[in-house]
Amino acid sequence: MARNGSATDLVASGAFAGVAGGLVFGAAMVVLGVLPTVASLVRVDSPLVGFVVHMAIAAVIGALFAVLVRHQSPGAGETVFWGLAYGMFWWYLGALTLRLVVLGQPVQWTVAAAQEAFPSLLGHLLYGATTGLVLAWIRQHDSDRAGAPPTERADTPVRAGGMLRGAVAGVVSAWLITAAVGEQYGPLAVSAAMAQRPLGTVTAAVFGLGILAGVGFAALYPRAPDAAGPSLVRGAGFGFLLWVVLGLTLVPLVEDGALAWSAQAVAEVFVTLPAYLLFCVAVAAVYTWIDRVWRLLFTAPVERADDEGPGARTLRAVGRGALAGCVGGLLFTMVMAHLDLFPRVARLVGGSSAGVGLTVHLTIALIVGVSYGLLFRRQTHDLAAAIGWGTSYGFLWWVLGGLTLFPVLLGGEPLWTAEDAANSFPSLVGHLAYGAGLGVTFHLLEARHDPWWVPRGAAFAARASRRRAQMESSAPAVWTLVVLMAFTVTVALGGAG
Repeated sequence: MARNGSATDLVASGAFAGVAGGLVFGAAMVVLGVLPTVASLVRVDSPLVGFVVHMAIAAVIGALFAVLVRHQSPGAGETVFWGLAYGMFWWYLGALTLRLVVLGQPVQWTVAAAQEAFPSLLGHLLYGATTGLVLAWIRQHDSDRAGAPPTERADTPVRAGGMLRGAVAGVVSAWLITAAVGEQYGPLAVSAAMAQRPLGTVTAAVFGLGILAGVGFAALYPRAPDAAGPSLVRGAGFGFLLWVVLGLTLVPLVEDGALAWSAQAVAEVFVTLPAYLLFCVAVAAVYTWIDRVWRLLFTAPVERADDEGPGARTLRAVGRGALAGCVGGLLFTMVMAHLDLFPRVARLVGGSSAGVGLTVHLTIALIVGVSYGLLFRRQTHDLAAAIGWGTSYGFLWWVLGGLTLFPVLLGGEPLWTAEDAANSFPSLVGHLAYGAGLGVTFHLLEARHDPWWVPRGAAFAARASRRRAQMESSAPAVWTLVVLMAFTVTVALGGAG
């Protein structure tokens, strides 16, 4: 619905979207046989009553969701990410808290309680994603019918060209992730039956997954983000969603006729989550770069009056990123010193002393900082955005570096099991601290010498306005989802294998 519609229309749209999400969640509850538990909220033991209660709750919180996101960008990608974060929030508030209060039971915010309620988390995530997607469709339909101005419409509907670019990005990314980590670690390793099938079938399935993921990402973001950095973080969120929808839901349903949603079952296939994350990060990166080349070749260039040349901007970003990376690396140093990790890091260059390890660590921190500067320049206009993008980037490097490249370079296997990820939790905290220091320092340097959000010409002001609007849309939801995903999934599944 258009953001300027009446309050009644707004609530009705949210309730309808909530009902759609409730049907998806409810179908899963039927398979899991937990509807009588929902019915116990009204002191009865009937699956039918449980379904009615569940749908009523779904409609109410769907209406609340529409009210909360009424001022956000109505695009599908933005609304779906808000929905995922909203679903996870209601898992904490509803399943782990209010449900127990209503039943007169003590609230237990423990790892054991989170593991027991883990199927509910997956259901809430599917509810949130479905609710967000349906609400985005309603808002798109209503804004088009009302002839709303472009600034109030949802993202431009994806066209054949966007679908094609997404499919290409997906196929390239599927090939890259399979070549890099092998089929035993790839996304399709979630299916035990798939590993027993002929190589040609497996290959076709991998590339089919690539096309599906690429087209799906293009549907959520018909126009790729202006910068690669935010696109990578959104790709990680999309990878998490794809893991839940495909790896944990549809594939087990097709092969076994059941949902493998228990903490123990999910822990067994946790090894595929990093593969999904890295795969969809690659999809987002390739899609963004293809879109950028497409616009460069086939659209008129945007006037850059009163703007620096690309060479000067790049050099400034490199310098600021290097300095910011060193600051973040010093914050990470405290965690590494506490864990006595420097001798292990020194092994990357054949050394063994803590001094060599510290030098290698700061060098890596500097290099990652440079990459952040190039990917996220002119993407933060306040400290909240700086911390959000920084910590999200730190999480990506925990998956890519701490769980993948670091053990592989030392001659081992990727640390992709639930137990390994849980044991690496201190490293996750260090990476998040590094990312926060990196993001804040880079922002302060950029704000002091190059405040890009200050208008310096009509074209520059328009571009800055679009960039700020994009960051103020689903960015907070993406940051929240990434951090909660990191903590919740890692901790909850750590001892469930």
